[in-house]
Amino acid sequence: MAADTGRPTEVLVPPLGQTVDTVTLVSWYKKEGQAVTQGEMLFAIETDKATLDIEAPASGVLRRVRAAPGDEVKILSVIAVIAAEEEILEKIPATPGAEPARRPARSQPPTGQAGRDGRRPERGERIFISPRARRLAEKHGVPWAMLEPTGPEDAIVERDVRTYLEARRIHPTTPAADRAGPVGAQHAAPPQMETIPVPDARAVLAGRMSQSTRTTAPITLTAEAEATSLVEMRQRLSQDGVDVSYDDLLLHILGKALREHPRLNASLEGDTIKLWQQIHIGLAVDTDQGLLVPVVCDVDRKGLGQLASETHRLIERAKAGQCASHELSGGTFTLSNLGMFGIDSFTPIIHPVECAALGVGRIKIRPAVIADARGPNDRISARQTMWLSLTFDHRLVDGAPAARFLQRVVHLIEQPYLLLS
Repeated sequence: MAADTGRPTEVLVPPLGQTVDTVTLVSWYKKEGQAVTQGEMLFAIETDKATLDIEAPASGVLRRVRAAPGDEVKILSVIAVIAAEEEILEKIPATPGAEPARRPARSQPPTGQAGRDGRRPERGERIFISPRARRLAEKHGVPWAMLEPTGPEDAIVERDVRTYLEARRIHPTTPAADRAGPVGAQHAAPPQMETIPVPDARAVLAGRMSQSTRTTAPITLTAEAEATSLVEMRQRLSQDGVDVSYDDLLLHILGKALREHPRLNASLEGDTIKLWQQIHIGLAVDTDQGLLVPVVCDVDRKGLGQLASETHRLIERAKAGQCASHELSGGTFTLSNLGMFGIDSFTPIIHPVECAALGVGRIKIRPAVIADARGPNDRISARQTMWLSLTFDHRLVDGAPAARFLQRVVHLIEQPYLLLS
């Protein structure tokens, strides 16, 4: 601990997996100069998947805070230090590379604009404002440098802007251009609308998805699987008291298929294709916070009951916003199932670094021709079918190997007893 060694302890932005380079600092739970205890929550960061609380690495006094709420900071960068109470601030060495990746939340007001307390800001003085508050203020022409901050670290936050708008009876969703005009001019009432600010997590997710489409060569293959036997298997398991979902069965199938077709369980790093020995499958989950993808590790080494227990736990944690960073990173393949929403087929987007993603549509009863191997008496029967969509990165694998993988997945769905082999 800093207090015991007499040397400051650097506060680092923790690593969060292979695909995360920067995160957004949400808030500090301690102010500079306050005492902290090792293990207590020190600050919060936001990724494209979740908001995470980070513990203090040592006990002492928080000093040299170098990032403010709203800043985008690099992984493993130094954003503060924890020092012993008797240490002199000037003796703590500055660490190169500790500046945030960018500081979009800090800005000077326009020339001539008054400061928050009615005075003009001094030259070089910085005003802190969160990204959401700034977007709302700029949209409605609010002189945000004059607002009284109520956020962490004396930052202007969204509620400060809304308080200003409501005090002046300006509806936050009414465009500023519609309110403008000469005094006494008659204007038609603007159409009612709802605006939803883009959360920082959604903005980061959008960046990741754009990165995927820019940096991969995505190809999508589709296939229809006859899922009658799979449905019957799940029904029998349920009757025997084994509660498994179709996602659990599909994870079990994918674990076997990826072990047999390792080129789909790969990543491209520079000019090297890495075939991963572990099969970690991300499972897309719809939550109140947006899309989250918790990762089920070592899928091919776990039984169906163990998979069911683990996926249930991860889904519950994801929906409650309680997933730890390690539970949301390290995937080598992704499964996305929209069948519960009545979707037949769709094109999944490859998660950056991974090679492929499988999209699963709903299981639907359709008429099918059943061939009679012993004669010409073919018949039509009602069968359960489902569509599968495999998107893969053509830089890592060709169409034929990807097609053979998808063919194997279809085969295992149609004959799930092969999972026992």
